[in-house]
Amino acid sequence: MTTLTAKKTQELVRRRDGALSTPTDLKAAATRDVAAALNGMLADTFALYLKTKNFHWHMSGPHFRDYHLLLDEQAGQLFAMTDPLAERVRKLGGLTIRSIGHIARTQRLADNDADYVEPSDMLAELGDDNKTFAAKLRQAHNVCDEHGDVASASLIEVWLDETERRLWFLFESNRREDSSGR
Repeated sequence: MTTLTAKKTQELVRRRDGALSTPTDLKAAATRDVAAALNGMLADTFALYLKTKNFHWHMSGPHFRDYHLLLDEQAGQLFAMTDPLAERVRKLGGLTIRSIGHIARTQRLADNDADYVEPSDMLAELGDDNKTFAAKLRQAHNVCDEHGDVASASLIEVWLDETERRLWFLFESNRREDSSGR
């Protein structure tokens, strides 16, 4: 075997047996910190997606159709975030969520496994979760800013706007009419 062939073989073996890594100009600390922030967001996105679908599936009452459709739309928006989040972590050279168990260990939003939840309580709980989610997005944005990761920060800005819209719709859908006719 020639020296060149031997070197190529060693390089192929090293790549095959090495950890998953993607070249990036960000420092190792940036990759670690941003990947951790984005993985936290990814776990929370899956948790909020599943809770939103849970409430969508179990909606009842006189506003069933409107709420059912609203929650389906919001769940779709959340699910659409998952792949870009995970791929962003990989683009940075990080590792991402690998299982439902990993999500459960990483998520910061609480599940709701109750057999029955009043529709107004569903909307209020999702509103609170989206408010918390927005705060977590801002925290992740700060981590990206700290490390100069403009691309991740840019994605987060769009998701923050979408989250604030979800929160707004949930709030307005759950308002009670008062004596002034509002």
